[in-house]
Amino acid sequence: MTHSTQTEAADLSRRQWLKHASALGAALGTGSLAALAPLTAHAQSGYRALVCVFLYGGNDGANMVVPTDLSRHQVYSGIRQRLAIPRDRLLGLGGTQYGLHPAMARLLPAWNSGDLAPVFNVGPLARPLTKSGYRSLPSSSPDVPDNLYSHSDQQNLWESSSASVLTRTGWGGRASAALGTALPVVSVGGNGRFGLSANDVPLVLPGPGGIFGLQGMESTWPPHMARRNAVQALQAGNHANALLNQYVGQQRTAFDMANQLGGLVRIRPGDDGAVAAIDAAFAPITSGNRIDTPIGRQLYQVAKLVHGNAVLGGNRQIFFASQGGYDTHGDQVVNNSPWDGQHARLLQALADAMACFYNAMVAIGMRNAVTLFTQSDFGRTFRPNNSLGTDHAWGNHQLVLGGAVQGGQTYGTFPALQLGSDDDVGVHNWELHGRWIPTTSVDQYAATLLRWMGASEAQLDSVLPNLVNFGNARNVGFV
Repeated sequence: MTHSTQTEAADLSRRQWLKHASALGAALGTGSLAALAPLTAHAQSGYRALVCVFLYGGNDGANMVVPTDLSRHQVYSGIRQRLAIPRDRLLGLGGTQYGLHPAMARLLPAWNSGDLAPVFNVGPLARPLTKSGYRSLPSSSPDVPDNLYSHSDQQNLWESSSASVLTRTGWGGRASAALGTALPVVSVGGNGRFGLSANDVPLVLPGPGGIFGLQGMESTWPPHMARRNAVQALQAGNHANALLNQYVGQQRTAFDMANQLGGLVRIRPGDDGAVAAIDAAFAPITSGNRIDTPIGRQLYQVAKLVHGNAVLGGNRQIFFASQGGYDTHGDQVVNNSPWDGQHARLLQALADAMACFYNAMVAIGMRNAVTLFTQSDFGRTFRPNNSLGTDHAWGNHQLVLGGAVQGGQTYGTFPALQLGSDDDVGVHNWELHGRWIPTTSVDQYAATLLRWMGASEAQLDSVLPNLVNFGNARNVGFV
């Protein structure tokens, strides 16, 4: 089952009263939300938050960050052919020999402020792996990530920071448990594996204007009131059945949470209670009181939650957002222009939303307290296919954004662009597509972020069991 079919169907069927609150009753049953502190106007001193943006479908990182030096760009253009972005259209990242896709112009101010960094060739690994080592191992080896090039499996490996699809929990959920966050992972982008821990599931919230609370019992219409009174009577009672008591306790806390968060969740741009500085930051992608893109609406919701300190008294929080549509086997070129296809439209929506979110964090004084980072199923083949698109690959480039980021420079190792190089898994002509073996693991990427969040080295080893296999290379250094 792919992510698009995993996210909402199960949630709505088992929560008749809480819209999109798929995890609420189960999460609250662990006792992690037993005490609900009032929302504060601003985050507590020492507050830090991570915001994961997962690009579902497999982003073509080879066109997101491109070498601008003449020699490598000529190699890039010779292999990418009609998919290649011309040098004069790339958005130069000053001080480096790289440029961003021209659709991502709104991120350049963050680069110029030193708050944006690309991280090259990241992907699932159990341990460092060379081409010769990879080619000598059977596909069943635990040192080879399971089911490479499969959407659902690689999504799970990225979200779990594992080389095995049997890993049930996500690295965000395990980190939330280790750090003792007041809430589990808060998701505005569906119910993925990233937020799962041994005892909690993510708290899934709807977008701005959505209902987080009672459905079908909101009004004073007598049938609605009768249903509401019945539920409240159930919650108020002390039942002889221990299982029923446990369920009632979960529901009671869930309704308390909905009462507390429902108003904040529902606010749209321009509504009463909206934060003017956040609305102003998102104005470039707002029409009326509606944010134009799904990823923009998700990051607007996260911005409100950060400002409102909806972590309910804690000073650490992990958020999850997502953007779909990156399975670009075709349509990466429109009107003979690789900057005018489906991939370009996705990158523009992503960059616009990220830039608006960054500007909102600056405006509310949270620039240094919130770090946003991307993940994706996998990279895509460097060599294009015959449909003016790209196919499934492995290592990929990611972006990290925020005031704590040591930006204005790049991190990791950019792959050699020659097909059949030591970075390419292929040897024979039929398999020379440019599927890069990662040189930075998801574990190293995640550890760098979590260390900034305050995780100890022992906690990192617990959250990221493969990290020990990378020796002293535990910190990529971008925050």
